[in-house]
Amino acid sequence: MNDTGTRRPLKVREVKFVVAFARYLSGKQITPNQISVISILFAALAAAGFICFALYAHWWLLILAGLMIQCRLLCNLFDGMVAVEGGKKTNSGELFNDIPDRIADPLILVSAGYAVHMVAYGAELGWCAGLLAVMTAYIRTLSASIGAPVDFKGPMAKQHRMAVLTIACVLTAIETLVWHSDYCLLIALIVIILGAVVTCIRRAVSACRFLEA
Repeated sequence: MNDTGTRRPLKVREVKFVVAFARYLSGKQITPNQISVISILFAALAAAGFICFALYAHWWLLILAGLMIQCRLLCNLFDGMVAVEGGKKTNSGELFNDIPDRIADPLILVSAGYAVHMVAYGAELGWCAGLLAVMTAYIRTLSASIGAPVDFKGPMAKQHRMAVLTIACVLTAIETLVWHSDYCLLIALIVIILGAVVTCIRRAVSACRFLEA
């Protein structure tokens, strides 16, 4: 990530512990591009947790998936901080900032769909959520490429999708232990899909209005 004007606004960047850890990483022989690529590994581990839950229905697999989702988001946070605040920006930074996200989002969301046992169309919901996640980012980058402002508005931007899914992981783990069901995960996917549709529309309309004005 190289341009502060294209950064997602996050208040967590101002937290002292976060700033200190970003400074620590900046002092090591690690590049922001490497951190971005590592986020794919955490996404793959989250996906593995969902797929294993689909096969074995052990509650702790969902906790593992939720933790890996958060680790992926931490990578997304620190790659930008190391690049901008740490002074390690590269000309290819935007590619490494964006492409791993386009891999990680569908990897996590599609696998979450396969983890739903309560309905026969869980996989279809996962694929729909994954494709819409990519679509929200596509509209943002396309709009910016033709002159509209970079638009990170929700209601289901990346951090919102991952927050909903992480909470669903915890609630579904409890639900699995108590009732042997996973309706929370099903509801989360539906919420993500509906929210992503609204997000796509809002971003497209905002870009259209700006360009036509």
